Amino acid sequence: MRGVLLTLVLLTQTKPAFFTTPLSAADMKNKQAVVETSMGTFVLALMPEKAPNHVGYFIKLAREGAYTGTTFHRVIKYGIIQGGDPLSKDPAKAAQYGTGGLNMLRAEIGPEPMTAGAVGAVLQPGRPDSGGAQFFVCASDQPSLQGQFTVFGRIVEGIDVVQAISAAPATGNRPAARIVIKSVTIRDTPPPVKDPLVDATAADLAKYRAVLETTKGEIEIEFLTDKAPETTRQFLKLSGAGIYDGTAVHRVVANFVLQMGAVAYRNKPITAAQNALIHNLKAEFSDVVNAPGIISMARGEDPDSATTSFFVCIGECRALEGKYTAFARVVRGMDVVQAIAAVPLDGETPKDPITLTRVRVIK
Repeated sequence: MRGVLLTLVLLTQTKPAFFTTPLSAADMKNKQAVVETSMGTFVLALMPEKAPNHVGYFIKLAREGAYTGTTFHRVIKYGIIQGGDPLSKDPAKAAQYGTGGLNMLRAEIGPEPMTAGAVGAVLQPGRPDSGGAQFFVCASDQPSLQGQFTVFGRIVEGIDVVQAISAAPATGNRPAARIVIKSVTIRDTPPPVKDPLVDATAADLAKYRAVLETTKGEIEIEFLTDKAPETTRQFLKLSGAGIYDGTAVHRVVANFVLQMGAVAYRNKPITAAQNALIHNLKAEFSDVVNAPGIISMARGEDPDSATTSFFVCIGECRALEGKYTAFARVVRGMDVVQAIAAVPLDGETPKDPITLTRVRVIK
C-alpha cells in the first residue's frame, strides 16, 4: 500500500502545471514576432483573441531568448515546417528532436482556417492539451489539419522563406543541414505602408523597370505606360508579391512567341494573400507594333480574361496587334530570349524546364 501511495505522490509531483499568461489582452494586442533564421526572416502576426495563453507563452519564451539556437527540425516540402524544440539546440540530441518543450498549454482550438501561413502549436498524438514551445507553420493550405490544432498566429511577411525552408533538402522529414532560428523578436505591429502603385500616374509607372530572372539569364523590360497603364500597375503588383517566382516558360512557338508567368505552372504553392491579388484585367488594346521583344498579356476568348500569363514576341506577331494588351518591351537580354526560343521542344513545351525564378522590380 505504501508503494502505491508513493507512486501516486511521484505522479502528482511530475504532472506539469498548465501555463496561464499574466499578460492582459492590451499587453498582447497588435503584436508581431520577427523570426530570423539561417534561411531568411519571416514575420507572424500574433492572435491573442484566438489563443491568449498560447500567444502569452510564445511571447514569454521569445523575450527570454528561448528560441535562439533552436532549429526547424521537421519539414514537409510545401506542406509544413516545425521548430522551437529546446532540445534542438544540441546536435547530440538529434534523436530526441520533437519531444521537448511540450505539455505546457491547454488547447485553445478554434475555427481559424489552416491555410498557408497559419502558425499552430505542435501536439503529442491524441493529447490536445500538450502544446508548448514547439510550433509549426503551414507553407500551403492544410485543410486536413483543420480543427485539430491551436492556431495562434499567421505569417504576414516572408511566406516565401517558410516555403524555402519546407523545400530544404531532407532525409525523411529531417533537414540535411541545420536550419537555425537566430532570434525571435516581439514588436508592435508597424503602421501600414501605403502601396505607392495605388495612386501612381502613367508617368510615375514609367519610372519602373523589371528584370525577369530566368534559368537562362536575365531579361530587362521597360513598360509602355502610355498604352497600358493599368496592366503595368498590375504586373508590378504581382511581381512585388512574388507571384511570378518559380513559374515556368511553359510554351515556345518557333518564330512566334514564348509564354510564361502562369500560376498553373508554378513550382511552389501560391498563398492566399497572393491569390487575392490575381484578377481578370480589362483589355488595353492599342496600336503597338508587335515586333520581336514586345511583351503582351495572354488571355482566353474573353478580351478581359488576362490574369498573370504573358508572352514575348520572338518573330512574326503582327497578326496579334490590337487583340492582346501589349504593355512592355525588352531593353536588355534579347539574347536570352533567343536562347529560350532555341531550346529543344516537345510540341510547344521545352524538353528541359526553364523557370522564371523571380521578377525583380527596379526604379
